Amino acid sequence: MKAKERETKELQHYYAGQKKGYWWKYLLAALIVFVYLIPLYVLVLQSFKGISDASSALGLPEVFLVENYTDILKDGSIFRAFKNSAIVTVFTVILEIVFGCMAAYPLSRNESKLNNFVRNIFLGVMMIPPLTILVGVYTFLVGIKASNTYWGLILTLVAFGLPMAVYMFTNFISSIPRALDEASIIDGANILQTFFYIILPQLKPIVATVTILHGVSAWNEYAYSMYILQKPELLTVTLTIKKFFSSSSGNNYGGAAAAAVLAILPITIIYLFLQDAFVQGQVDSAVK
Repeated sequence: MKAKERETKELQHYYAGQKKGYWWKYLLAALIVFVYLIPLYVLVLQSFKGISDASSALGLPEVFLVENYTDILKDGSIFRAFKNSAIVTVFTVILEIVFGCMAAYPLSRNESKLNNFVRNIFLGVMMIPPLTILVGVYTFLVGIKASNTYWGLILTLVAFGLPMAVYMFTNFISSIPRALDEASIIDGANILQTFFYIILPQLKPIVATVTILHGVSAWNEYAYSMYILQKPELLTVTLTIKKFFSSSSGNNYGGAAAAAVLAILPITIIYLFLQDAFVQGQVDSAVK
């Protein structure tokens, strides 16, 4: 017993010494958190400032005004923007998850030159900055009469987001033992049954990861939305915020900040519910 107690104390002293040696890591982490919180702090303060407020960006408002929020809520355009952004985000994420996991399954299970070529194509597409081909994409959408439509923007976002989704799903499925597939086939299941009943239920962590990453990207999309969605009734959250910088009375920074704070809330709430699965998916889908 004494030997065990002595060994326990030695371990405790060892780990205590290790923690003391890692003080700089905690300091670095605190610094990173502080840097990330500064923009949010400035945004919230700005949302309570009036147009004539002369206080600094980091300073408190001269007078805390809630009119920026009440005016936006009375106007009602922010709710229409929420609806438009929600439609685009939900359908974009659903299509990327459905097609992404179904394409990733054969790519991860069948090692062949063709599959390696397809994976390289996906990686190559991921390297192309979307804005470099904006003119060509917009011309194509106009040609098929997809401008000023939800589905035109949705298909564009899916086309740019699907390669990353396939890549993440492929890495995750590769970590699932092939023995499960073989056992399922021995029991009489075909490929589709194996995928839907054996593989798909295990993809919850990576589905949560794709939902958050690509959902946030679709919710915050601005460049393509500005060209594709030009009708006032189709404006998304980001385009609605942009209106505060082009009003006839000048730039309304307080109104834009208040709209941005409201736009952040839905994504933040969703992340809080999915954060555990998100972290697990990030770990499991890492390159092995």
